[in-house]
Amino acid sequence: MTRVFVSRDMASVALGADDVARAFGDAGCEVVRTGSRGLFSIEPLVEVETDLGRIGFGPVGPGDVAAVLDGAHAARLGKVEDLPFFVGQRRFTFARCGVIDPLSLADYAAHGGWQGLGTARAQAVQQVVDTVKASGLRGRGGAGFPTGIKWQTVLDAPADEKFIVCNADEGDSGTFADRMLMEGDPFCLIEGMAIAAHAVGARHGYIYIRSEYPFAIATMRAAIAASAHIVAPFTLEVREGAGAYVCGEETALLDSIEGKRGQVRAKPPLPALQGLFGRPTVINNVLSLAAVPFILAQGADAYAAVGFGRSRGTMPVQLAGNVRHGGLYEVGFGITLGELVNDIGGGTSSGRPVRAVQVGGPLGAYFPPSMFHLPFDYEAFAAAGGLIGHAGITLFDDSVDMAHMARFAMEFCAAESCGKCTPCRIGSTRGVEIMDRIIGARDTSHPEDKGKASTGSARTGEGYLDRALYSRAPNRIDVSIEAQTSLLRDLADTMKYGSLCALGGFTPYPVLSALDYFPEDFGASAPIKEAAE
Repeated sequence: MTRVFVSRDMASVALGADDVARAFGDAGCEVVRTGSRGLFSIEPLVEVETDLGRIGFGPVGPGDVAAVLDGAHAARLGKVEDLPFFVGQRRFTFARCGVIDPLSLADYAAHGGWQGLGTARAQAVQQVVDTVKASGLRGRGGAGFPTGIKWQTVLDAPADEKFIVCNADEGDSGTFADRMLMEGDPFCLIEGMAIAAHAVGARHGYIYIRSEYPFAIATMRAAIAASAHIVAPFTLEVREGAGAYVCGEETALLDSIEGKRGQVRAKPPLPALQGLFGRPTVINNVLSLAAVPFILAQGADAYAAVGFGRSRGTMPVQLAGNVRHGGLYEVGFGITLGELVNDIGGGTSSGRPVRAVQVGGPLGAYFPPSMFHLPFDYEAFAAAGGLIGHAGITLFDDSVDMAHMARFAMEFCAAESCGKCTPCRIGSTRGVEIMDRIIGARDTSHPEDKGKASTGSARTGEGYLDRALYSRAPNRIDVSIEAQTSLLRDLADTMKYGSLCALGGFTPYPVLSALDYFPEDFGASAPIKEAAE
């Protein structure tokens, strides 16, 4: 019986993978459902087991079964791992995704699973923490805080109970690595959490997953049940979030698990000292915890040997938006932004020139091609006024209106703010109003710009102040572009340094970078940043 492999990843299913798998089953094949390899342009991907190894075909439809089984289909790819998109990757975390049956304990063990947990449980807890420190692993979600130091704090904290919490509330636009890992290799995350539990003395853990990920929720619950005897006495459960973006912030997430409204807590105390239910808590995101089994199995040096500067190991970069080759590309830190966008992503899917890329989700900075020399590194991006965040890269071609994108950042913050602090709650609302004035003044001065296409906004032109209001507004407020951009910078400064969490604190990144790098979209003839200084 011919054995074929078809992805059950949510993105693959959306492209028709279930119908393809059913067609191969009807043809008498043994169908193994895997995770996605991570290159969505070849999904639905079918791999056929042969004497030469697994041969890929994609994209494939239900009517292509006979041609695929004959080996004559025009979409024959050969060995998937030999495709240019995969050859340059360093798959430390995603090595099994797309290769194994996600819920097969035998498959997981046959591909190196549980080795890290076995190594950890044979060591003293301090030795495990020291190994994670030596690896250089940093949080893969925002500020890049060293994971080992967080674990050390929880280990040293006296308490009768401690917790491990996985932040799987993946809410940034253009990111999907957490979902891919949970749907394609769930035991890897469970193993990482079990290692963390052993290292700090925790007995129970929670995986907080957003409700928009039903496949990931179902897969994780099945995997937890299947592996309970392996990770015991550590126990795990899934908590389903309601989709609030602010619950991606660690303290708001903890409140949500506790059954409260998701609101940001003031710090200190840190969650490592007083976290879930007031107990010391390790809270890391999916990619941080999923990197731990490799580190314990292969050693800290093997992980630290890859990377750039203080950014060690690999990062699963997610390419999305107007991109030719969208997908997940795991690579060591240090690759340049231009290599990721042009060489790996292949530029825009529209064929038009790349005008901007946003790195780090909806609160990340926008970078023009002149900044594509930047190495993918926490410190390099911070020095350039940006952040890596969850490593999502969204491409825009030259039809984008960056003033509209800056307005969207403020509008997004206003919609998603938990409301606890004034700079975020009120500042974002005032920011939308300021952007309305800037765009209105620009369009009044330059009518040809009015209604210019705005990638990522389905409401271009809505809500902007009309010409009649502008005729009256100067009696109350200076609505000139120069005055309003100066006011916008002051507001951004207040939000950046006065907000309680990163939602308000990071919103200025896309706004200011759009102002600095694309001044012409704000009606300025010279770089606004230089003029303001």
